[in-house]
Amino acid sequence: MNRSLRIAVADDESDMREYYQTILPRLGHEVVGVAGNGREILVVCRETKPDLVILDIKMPEIDGIEVAVELYRTMPVPVILVSAYHDAELISRAEADHILAYLVKPIKQADLQPAIGLAYRRFEQFEELRRETETLKQALEDRKIIERAKGILMKRSGLSEEDAFRRMQKLASQKNQKLIEVARSLVTADEALG
Repeated sequence: MNRSLRIAVADDESDMREYYQTILPRLGHEVVGVAGNGREILVVCRETKPDLVILDIKMPEIDGIEVAVELYRTMPVPVILVSAYHDAELISRAEADHILAYLVKPIKQADLQPAIGLAYRRFEQFEELRRETETLKQALEDRKIIERAKGILMKRSGLSEEDAFRRMQKLASQKNQKLIEVARSLVTADEALG
C-alpha cells in the first residue's frame, strides 16, 4: 500500500503506544491519536477522524471489540484488533464484519504493514458494496412508488400502463422534476383525496 494513512491507536500498555508512535511513521503513516483505554479512543476518533484504527482487545473501561462496534455504528472506519491472547471467545467476538484484521502480540513491522494495507483495501471494498446496496435499495423503493403512481393514474384516468407512464414522464419534463418526485406527488395527492 502506497497511501499514507492517518491512524489512531489504543493500548493500555504504554510501551505498545510508544511502539506504534515509532513504527507507524516509519511505515509512512501518521499517528493522529493515541489512547490508553476504550473510552479515550472513542473521543480521539471523534476528534481526529482517522483513516484506520488499531485497538488492543483487552483495555480498561471499554474493550477493543466494543470500541470497534461503536466506531462502526457512528463513523465507519477500518479496525485492526491486537491481542496478547489466543482466546477463542475473543476471536469469535472479533469476527464481526467491521474487524478487518487481527494481530497477536508481539507485533512485528513485517506483520503490521500488510495488515494495514489489507484492512484498508477490504474496508474500501466493503464500503463500495454498502453504497451499491443502498443505491439498489433506493432504486427499488423508487420503483415501487412509480408503479403505485402509475396504478393511480390508470385507475383515475382510465389510462393504459404505457400511457400512464408516458404522462408521468411528460409531467416530470414539464415541471423539470425527476420521475420519482412526480410519482411521490401523485401518491400524496391520491392519499389526500382518499
